[in-house]
Amino acid sequence: MKIGPVDLGSRPVLLAPMEDVTDASFRIICRECGADAVYTEFVSSDGLIRDAAKAIAKMKTLPQESPVGIQIYGNIPEAMVDAARMADNAAAMAGGYGADFIDINFGCPVSKIAGRGAGSGMMREPDKMVAITKAVVDAVDKPVTVKTRLGWDDSSKIIPELAERLQDAGIQALTIHGRTRCQMYKGEADWTLIGEVAANPRIHIPIIGNGDINSPQKAAEAFEKYGVDGIMVGRASFGHPWIFREIKHYLQTGEQLRPMPVPERVALAKRHFQLSLDVKGPVTGVYEMRRHLSCYFKGLPDFRDTRIKLVTEKDPQVIFQLLDYIADRWGDAPLAEQASVYGL
Repeated sequence: MKIGPVDLGSRPVLLAPMEDVTDASFRIICRECGADAVYTEFVSSDGLIRDAAKAIAKMKTLPQESPVGIQIYGNIPEAMVDAARMADNAAAMAGGYGADFIDINFGCPVSKIAGRGAGSGMMREPDKMVAITKAVVDAVDKPVTVKTRLGWDDSSKIIPELAERLQDAGIQALTIHGRTRCQMYKGEADWTLIGEVAANPRIHIPIIGNGDINSPQKAAEAFEKYGVDGIMVGRASFGHPWIFREIKHYLQTGEQLRPMPVPERVALAKRHFQLSLDVKGPVTGVYEMRRHLSCYFKGLPDFRDTRIKLVTEKDPQVIFQLLDYIADRWGDAPLAEQASVYGL
């Protein structure tokens, strides 16, 4: 599967963009665990054109993340074009590596974004969505991709027609989340229409399926039953970045990897934590790593007090000591007892 000149190989597995989750340290960890491409957190086009420091900082990527996409969102055409040009020139704007492709977020369902017409709010204005997409494609040199949903609600699942229109606007790949905006993240993702788009003979760009890919078996089903070119893993990677390794192994061999022992998870958490410190410094690096550290060890017995210490401690060295303690205290737990920890 290719996104423009970027070759992601056969049946690629991508990390979905997630606000407050897919920062640089997590993106690097997921790439090391087998993700074929990663995406930044959502970058506001309004924030970029106002030169907002936080928005610009989100565009900074590192060479070891590549292939990496910068995702932008908004509903003002001129602002989206300006933001796309900044993302196209991210290495100069924000430092670091830059981007291999630019993704337009037409899928975020949260009220503060969709409620004001951005993200999946654009599903109610498909003509404007297509016009913004065409303007962005024409404004930048890098490949442009789109991530969106089935429609606004059950009565307006417009993705089969919309996919063709977005393709005609010049995008190089389309990711479809199998829910409407009104569903948010409730219920099960419906892959039927994703499969319909993938099977459309008029579609020649890669179709990437997203929604409820939380096991190697579901990943295999997405490829085999629905015929997508790639899949995107979102919430299932949170606290479980090695899911990419598990999926890739299953796709290649048909066999499931053994659950990762606690000492290996500790080693990965320490690697992740050090990256967070390196990228964001000792204060922000500790603070923003808290949401990850507790999830690495979800499901361990009698873990409540240790989890509280992990998410309240401010001294990096003490946190490293706590991680070593976790390896010693729970390192001999039988693998069978850990199966629920990994959501397998």
